[in-house]
Amino acid sequence: MPEQGRRLNLHLVELDAAPPDCSTCPHRDTVLAAARCVPGNTCLAAHSGRQIDRFLRRNPEYAGACLSDAFWERRAIAVRYVPLERVSALAHDPDEVVRRAVAIRLPADGLAVLRHDPDREVRITVAARLPVEQLEKMMGDPDYRVRQHVAERLPHGRLPRMVEDPDREVRKAVARRLPAFALKRMATDAEAEVRRIVASRLFPEDAAVLLTDPDWLVRLEAARRAPLEAIADLVDDPEADVQALVRGRLEEFLKQEESP
Repeated sequence: MPEQGRRLNLHLVELDAAPPDCSTCPHRDTVLAAARCVPGNTCLAAHSGRQIDRFLRRNPEYAGACLSDAFWERRAIAVRYVPLERVSALAHDPDEVVRRAVAIRLPADGLAVLRHDPDREVRITVAARLPVEQLEKMMGDPDYRVRQHVAERLPHGRLPRMVEDPDREVRKAVARRLPAFALKRMATDAEAEVRRIVASRLFPEDAAVLLTDPDWLVRLEAARRAPLEAIADLVDDPEADVQALVRGRLEEFLKQEESP
C-alpha cells in the first residue's frame, strides 16, 4: 500500500500493461456487442482508471461486482456508481483511496464509522462533511489538518475549547472564526501569526492591548483598530510602516476637527 496520505485524490492511473484481449472478455457478447464499451477507451478490464470510469459511467450496473476486485482503483471507482446502500461495505477496505471514496459518497450521518480511520485524508473528508453537532468528537484528532477542518466548521459556541490547540494553524483557524468578544484571550498567543489575526479582529478597545506587541505586524494591525487616544505613543515606533499608519490616522482626525 502507498505511504499514508500520498494519494490525495481518486486520480485515474494509466498503467503500463498489455491491453485486454476482447476475444476472451466475458462482456464481449453483451456490452461490447451493444457498443457500450470501446476497446482502448472504455473498458472495465483495462488497468486504466480513466477507461474503468468511462465504462462504469455508461454501465453502472456492473459496479457492484467490482467492489471485491483485486485492483484498488477499480474498487474506488466502483464506489461512485453502486447504489448508496452498498457503499458502507467498503468502509474498512485495506486501501485508503477506496475508503476516501466511501467518505465522499456516504451520507453525512453515516460518516461516524470513519472518524478514526488511520488515513488522515479520509478523516479530513469526514471532518469536512460530518454533521456539525458531531464535530466536537474530532477536536482531539492526532493530525493538525483534521483539527483545522474541525475548527473551520465547529459552532462558534464550542470554538473556545480549541484556543489552546498545540498547532499554530489550528489556532489561526480558531482566531479567524471566534467571535470578537471572545478573542481577547488569544491576544497572548505564543505565535505572532495568530496574534496578527487576533489584532485585526478585536474590538477597538481590546486591540489596544497589542499596541506594545514585540511583532511589528501585530502592532500595525492593532494600530488600525485601537482608539486614537491609545495609539499616540506609536508615532515614534521603530517600524516606519507603524509610524506612517499612526501619523496618518492622527492627521486625518485633526483635519476633520479643523474642517468647518
